[in-house]
Amino acid sequence: MKRLCKVVVMMAVLVMGASLPVMAQIDNGLDFTTTFPFYAQNTKMPAGAYKVTQADFDQSTLLIQSMDGKYSAFVDFIPTRAEQPHKQSDVTFHKYGNVEYLNRLWVEGQRYGMKLETTKSEKKAAAAAAPVEHSVTGKKH
Repeated sequence: MKRLCKVVVMMAVLVMGASLPVMAQIDNGLDFTTTFPFYAQNTKMPAGAYKVTQADFDQSTLLIQSMDGKYSAFVDFIPTRAEQPHKQSDVTFHKYGNVEYLNRLWVEGQRYGMKLETTKSEKKAAAAAAPVEHSVTGKKH
């Protein structure tokens, strides 16, 4: 009986985990602008205007592309959840010294957000100092 309960709980966790990426989505895109360069996982992006869309080939991958089309990166994310739907779209960064890392995206009206997977270089920076977290406002389409 105890074993059966464990199996049922494990199945429920797997089903919920599989459905979260579907819930965390950017339907028509999210735009944001930074005044600073940042890393989108392992890709360095200069300051400027960007559009984020869901990749066509994988629901847990985002395409971040500069508005002029010169810079782009595919990044993997982990779905995250808030208690209340977000009142506005936000793009959150972690700053370590002078280096910025894209951390999370929240879309207006949704409870589910997208947290970028942490890279080795960000983990190394986090081991040396605590991040300063800040956000820029995004605009959903």
